[in-house]
Amino acid sequence: MTLLDEILTHNEKFVENKEYEKYQKGKFPNKKLVILSCMDTRLVELLPKSMNVGNGDVKIVKNAGALISHPFGSIMRSILVGVYELKADEVCVVGHHDCGMSSLKSESIMSKMTERGISEERLDTLQNAGVDLKQFLKGFDSVEDSVRQSVSTIQNHPLIPKDVPVHGLVINPDTGKLDVVSKGY
Repeated sequence: MTLLDEILTHNEKFVENKEYEKYQKGKFPNKKLVILSCMDTRLVELLPKSMNVGNGDVKIVKNAGALISHPFGSIMRSILVGVYELKADEVCVVGHHDCGMSSLKSESIMSKMTERGISEERLDTLQNAGVDLKQFLKGFDSVEDSVRQSVSTIQNHPLIPKDVPVHGLVINPDTGKLDVVSKGY
């Protein structure tokens, strides 16, 4: 049985048994907060529990490293929708120690791409078309600095109201301990 088949089999029983009922909430976050966090698997349940948020409390946006790589990209758009359309009043960026992005080297991931069948020619074509793959695929050296950068991008965004506090935290993925990098108040 494939992974997708397993998911669909479980889902059929989930719906049939009406297990969804305990998760039914409104679309507006109870705690009026948007969280940008890393997609690390260790944070799936740990992050909400460590922040005392449950289903329906917050909007969570996830990506690799909790990074905002472009001020007008999809991550920033999601934050703006959270603020303007979903009535969030605050934003919190949460990075974590031992993040895979802290050790990501563009050369390494590009090598893995070629091992998986992406041709050097395709990589060169993208580079020649103006896509800076080394910049696009680079990680960061300090999670605290990375969180500060994402916080700054949000705070200084021309479409974010000045009355929206933007906070920066770093979580320990083993214990859930949160360290404050910046308070937006």
